[in-house]
Amino acid sequence: MKRTPLYAFGKTFVQWFLKYFIPYKVNNKENMPQNGKVIVCCNHVSISDPVRLAFTQHRQLFFMSKSELFENKALGLLLSSLGAFPVQRGKGDKGAINKASQLLEDGQALGIFIEGTRSKTGEFLQPKAGAVMLAHSNNAPILPCCITAKDGGVPKIFHKCIVSFGELIQPEELGIVQGSGTEYRNASREIMNRIAKLRERDLKTLEKAKA
Repeated sequence: MKRTPLYAFGKTFVQWFLKYFIPYKVNNKENMPQNGKVIVCCNHVSISDPVRLAFTQHRQLFFMSKSELFENKALGLLLSSLGAFPVQRGKGDKGAINKASQLLEDGQALGIFIEGTRSKTGEFLQPKAGAVMLAHSNNAPILPCCITAKDGGVPKIFHKCIVSFGELIQPEELGIVQGSGTEYRNASREIMNRIAKLRERDLKTLEKAKA
């Protein structure tokens, strides 16, 4: 199982320290295949989301990250060393698509925040079609994931949130036959619906804990 050296170092020596600042509970992490290509589709509520997701899994997740983050050379080098790669949002970035496809072909786990950007309130945004397009073109399964904080808002430092994984969705379950825009949009909405169901359940769990 491929891991970048800095990622492996962080998992071994940094995770135990950082988890005190961004505590979490994980549900159904066993739904992640331990081998082979997979796309993890998650909502996006905090800049620390990639860290939380990385901490929940033994295998490395390779994330698409907005290209603006790579404009700073030092930050770009750090992100690349952790397995992230840039994508120009809203421009059909062929380079990013090719990089993602190559990772999947190599049997890696790809992390995509399906809304395309971070929600400032915690509320879901409109899902983008990139994840299902990659799943269809690379015959890759999708693993829905939801990060849920107190009251459905943005996670705060030292406050525990829940990271839940749903059931694996095989590419043939996406309902994509002709590769039309309508099919991609419908498949994206279905994934978002599954993420929403995870949050609905986890919000109840957080409410009970608060009570």
